[in-house]
Amino acid sequence: MEPDKDSVKPQEDRNVGITENKAKRSDSPMDVDASQSEKCERTENGKPLVQDLSSGDGAVRPKEDCTSTEQSEEKKQKLDNSETSPELKTEAAEDAATKEMVTFKVMFNKQKYDVTFDLDGTVSALKSHIQTITGVPSAMQKLMYKGLVKDDKTLRELKVTKGAKFMLVGSKLDDVLEVNKPVDKKALEEEDKKASATKEPFCKMKQHKKVLDKGIPDDVQPGIKGVEERLPTVPISGMVNKANSKVRLTFKLELDQVWIGTKERTEKLPMSSIKAVVSEPIEGHEEYHIMAIQLGPTEASRYWIYWVPAQYVNAIKDTILGKWQYF
Repeated sequence: MEPDKDSVKPQEDRNVGITENKAKRSDSPMDVDASQSEKCERTENGKPLVQDLSSGDGAVRPKEDCTSTEQSEEKKQKLDNSETSPELKTEAAEDAATKEMVTFKVMFNKQKYDVTFDLDGTVSALKSHIQTITGVPSAMQKLMYKGLVKDDKTLRELKVTKGAKFMLVGSKLDDVLEVNKPVDKKALEEEDKKASATKEPFCKMKQHKKVLDKGIPDDVQPGIKGVEERLPTVPISGMVNKANSKVRLTFKLELDQVWIGTKERTEKLPMSSIKAVVSEPIEGHEEYHIMAIQLGPTEASRYWIYWVPAQYVNAIKDTILGKWQYF
């Protein structure tokens, strides 16, 4: 007996319905792996459209667009990683290693600073580096190495070698501001009057007067009143000491020494060992000074030099004491 066709048909319809439901469930977003950043929705002109979840706006784009977005993210990640990559750091280290460096000393305020700098670097760049070490503004620095050096010269051109010594003359900004503070002029005048009344000028003291009375030495260098000049490149000669013996001063900046030479001997004094330098113009011959270099803690250790040309007095003080002098 054949089954009724009408009775079979609903069964087939039910089977078809089950198949369609399965197909719909397979397309459900719940079946898509949550780690994926895109979900296929439909196609247009043969290209699948996907929802780009990585962009944050959930927009539906062609799959190619989503792929380009992913590629851009990958490129960005590579660039970020390259900034701190060991290879780049190695390359930077190799560049630094190609520079020829030289180590030397900078003398300032009786202190020594070890400095390592590019041999092909300029003096101007060196001053900026020294500012970070000493606190002396580069614009207020004077660097001396076998004489005053120019900003546009390189260390190689100056023939700087390992262990060389530079002399720095300058003042920290705080010191300059302290000096420029307003002062009570009346109080200063009163102090000067008191000091003048109690202090006898050097040239009037008996111990100095007997040297000065012998007159200006024939071979002394010409003195210039009211002018300041740099130290000459040759020794300052023609002066005399307390025993009226000829004296010459030689400044060895690379050794941080001042040499006091006489006919009998030459004293090589480290500048850092000198405690003070004082001077006064000679009355009636103001183009020359009496100068005392104090070698110990008391005035009894002063080494007296007579007929020092006035134009070099400040330069001598600056070089020996390693700081600016305000006059």
